[in-house]
Amino acid sequence: MALTRRLMMAASAAVVGFAGMTGLAHAWEPNKPIDFVIMAGKGGGADKMARLMQAIVEEEGMSAKPLIPVNKPGGSGAEALVALNTASDPNHTIMVTLNSFFTTPLRQPGLGVDIMTFAPVGRMAEDTFILWVHKDEGINTFEEFLAEAKNRGDGWVMGGTGKNSEDNIITDFLNSNYGLSIKYIPYKGGGAVAKDLAGQQIDSSVNNPSEALGFYESGDVIPLVAFTDERLPLFPDVPTLREKGADFSYFMQRAVVGAPGMSDEALAYYNGLFQKVYDSPKWQEYMTKKSLMGAKLDGPDLKGYWETQRDRHESILKASGAIK
Repeated sequence: MALTRRLMMAASAAVVGFAGMTGLAHAWEPNKPIDFVIMAGKGGGADKMARLMQAIVEEEGMSAKPLIPVNKPGGSGAEALVALNTASDPNHTIMVTLNSFFTTPLRQPGLGVDIMTFAPVGRMAEDTFILWVHKDEGINTFEEFLAEAKNRGDGWVMGGTGKNSEDNIITDFLNSNYGLSIKYIPYKGGGAVAKDLAGQQIDSSVNNPSEALGFYESGDVIPLVAFTDERLPLFPDVPTLREKGADFSYFMQRAVVGAPGMSDEALAYYNGLFQKVYDSPKWQEYMTKKSLMGAKLDGPDLKGYWETQRDRHESILKASGAIK
């Protein structure tokens, strides 16, 4: 009798243990390639960031299934937002975002996109902005830029990524606060902007450092001022706009979001995956070399950041007349 009872108890314990192991074994993982949407064109900061993260995941064997990058730059990110919003498989659909994540739904309410329904995978960094001109302009200071841009009026052309986007917002600030009439031309990606500035097809840009760095290192473009709170370590001789007396700085989120409807289990998986990416030596080196800033945010902290940034961009767009 006693022996039988002990055998029954041991069998019960084995069943419980097996059930626990089964639960662990069945923690959510992707079972097919992951759509990795990029909210901008090829060659820009978002594209470079996405493809680096893809490479880190692949090289370090962080995921059993690959990330498949696909650029959807149309409509200042509207194409990408709609693709995520209507994803047929939210658990296998994620996206790299810019600040058009905030501005495009505000400008285009007909898209029916509510950013607060997206899954908060992780803000990987905040990117910075610098005002660039071609070396042949003969301009070496912000003051010289202001004088020449004012002299040329709307003949001075600023290239930037997207309409009413980050670059457009900074251009509007310069026009409004310094009495300028700079003409803004939208591109699909920061890589094309940097290339056209180096080729003197435009007169200036406010490219992120990662987008213009190659042309800076080759001596084709000159940085005049940074739109940051403090000077960037990579450009210690470049003053901030705050140093020039303007109470203005501007940063762009470099974040990964999941499609609306993503399960909690899948979100937990991607939170963990991109924490590993963030902690990797290659990502930390990239942040340093490209003047990226900021700690990783995810979950409720990231959603709180989105709320704050959405409200700020709504105020900016209203002040510029882009929305009512």
